[in-house]
Amino acid sequence: MSDKKQEIAWGSRDSKKDVETGEKLAPKFDANGLIPVVTTDYDTGEVVMQAFMNEEALKKTLEIGEAVYWSRSRSELWHKGATSGFTQKVIEMRVDCDQDCIWIRVRTKGGANCHVGYRSCFYRSVSLGPEVPAEQLGALQLSENDKVFDPNEVYGSGPVK
Repeated sequence: MSDKKQEIAWGSRDSKKDVETGEKLAPKFDANGLIPVVTTDYDTGEVVMQAFMNEEALKKTLEIGEAVYWSRSRSELWHKGATSGFTQKVIEMRVDCDQDCIWIRVRTKGGANCHVGYRSCFYRSVSLGPEVPAEQLGALQLSENDKVFDPNEVYGSGPVK
């Protein structure tokens, strides 16, 4: 990642008008200093992952134009694809009306977004609804059958957390 000094100044959150119609990004981080990020493929619109950013990750993403998240499991910045090579170039970033959620549209180098090797982190569907027998409610089924890469080859010891 770049060592560029992070001089991004957030907009004001002093009023509803500032947040909802202001011209500066004024993110609302939660009590843990995080903001949820929904990531979709720019070309297909498919949701490929959901993660979190802290202030540093958001600033880094804005500066370098590639997705940088906060890894809750490792408690560290996570430049998506830094290890695997499957970086996410951010083509567009949007923020919701009260600026407590971010949506980024990306093009992923190599097409894999999940550390398990799939194109999307949402590679399983969940059985639900009144027509599903009770013992099958919540059962998981693969919705993607082919992996883009073998995590053991990329990470050495299988998927990382």
